[in-house]
Amino acid sequence: MKRVQGIALLFVVLLCAPSTAHASFLSPEAEDKLATIIALVVIFVVPAVLITVFWLVHILPEKIAHKRHHPQFEAIRTLCLLSLIFGGLLWPLAWIWAYSKPVFYKLAYGADTPTDVLSRTSVDASELMTLRAKLEALEAKLVRDEVH
Repeated sequence: MKRVQGIALLFVVLLCAPSTAHASFLSPEAEDKLATIIALVVIFVVPAVLITVFWLVHILPEKIAHKRHHPQFEAIRTLCLLSLIFGGLLWPLAWIWAYSKPVFYKLAYGADTPTDVLSRTSVDASELMTLRAKLEALEAKLVRDEVH
């Protein structure tokens, strides 16, 4: 019992004894420097990163439409820009539009791909000459059949 009282008295003396306590493992100067660095990062780097990520996410439907040779690529690009202005409200529509295939495009334009994609396809000169020769032969045959 005396031993327990002695230990309790030792704890009380240790608790009442003044000692230096530190709230941080850093010195006050190091804390100030670290706080300044964190504040500068939060003020300058974080907004720049967030704006860049926001912009990259909002031009993603435009890139998808361009990669898929979407016939309404320019309209999707415009919707992406409008989505940036309106804070991202139109972005899901641009995303859906970029992945969709227009239903009446073939009916309206007679092709499933836009004209600029068709004009970018390369044809060899020899292949073109062969096709022209075949076309002339077919035209000559048609003229002969009409005469007889």
